[in-house]
Amino acid sequence: MRELLRNATMRLSRAGVESAEYDARLLLAEACGVSLAELNKALLMGNGVGSAHISAGYVDRYEAFVSRRASREPLQHIVGHAPFRYLDLRVGKGVFVPRPETEMVVEAGLDWLRESRVSKPTVVDLCAGSGAIGLSVVTEVADAQVWAIEKSPKAFQYLQKNFEETAKKQENLHVLGRYHAVLGDATKAHISDLTPELAQICGKVDLVITNPPYVPETQVPEQIEVREYDPPLALYGGSADGLAIPEQIMRAAFSLLRPGGALVMEHDISQGDALQKYAESIGFVRSCVGNDLTGRPRYTFAIK
Repeated sequence: MRELLRNATMRLSRAGVESAEYDARLLLAEACGVSLAELNKALLMGNGVGSAHISAGYVDRYEAFVSRRASREPLQHIVGHAPFRYLDLRVGKGVFVPRPETEMVVEAGLDWLRESRVSKPTVVDLCAGSGAIGLSVVTEVADAQVWAIEKSPKAFQYLQKNFEETAKKQENLHVLGRYHAVLGDATKAHISDLTPELAQICGKVDLVITNPPYVPETQVPEQIEVREYDPPLALYGGSADGLAIPEQIMRAAFSLLRPGGALVMEHDISQGDALQKYAESIGFVRSCVGNDLTGRPRYTFAIK
């Protein structure tokens, strides 16, 4: 196993994979049918993984996994899932892979709910993708009603599957009846027209958290995993500066929110000032830009 791991790490490193050793270890654990923690412990102790726990044919599976990763297919697509906060979400072709920076965006929204002491909050996740944002809210805020809106039918299938699998877990049974998925375009001028239920909550929502498409069309991502595998519908912001769709989503959020409600929107590090000004131009107040863990401007926060 150590030799397999060394060879795979070198191969991935030569292919330009930045996290070659981690990816090689995770793929080996996946091929063996054990957790990464179990594999790491076994390699550290030097006693291997018990044969009773190893899935047969793991060497061939591992070779196939490493070949796919060396071609720069995303790690999450190969293993079929991605971690996000306290969740493990199904991902694959046709849906955006959730990123760690979006976890901070969710945290900013949850902090506001706690500080504002909002009871039984109504929360909307616009451009929901895999469901990462909305499912985090509904599992972490025990009395929240969460609406998730996604345009892509393919991504919506992942969202529904992730909700079903999340709700099956014993600790998450309480989410049933509190998570509402809507297949529709959140950029529409009258978002309340999507469903009668949305019309009922329009102007009454406490919090909108959104990670809309925002990549400037003039800045095609250099990373192969992003450029060739993330769906363009989830990446590009609809204009050279990438602001067209975020501005549409901001207008939709404004119509959904109650007076005093909050918006948290993720964006490109180049867009903070422009989106803060735009938020104020359409009626938001107390707007500010928040930084990610590397100190880069990552999201806009605003109050209606």
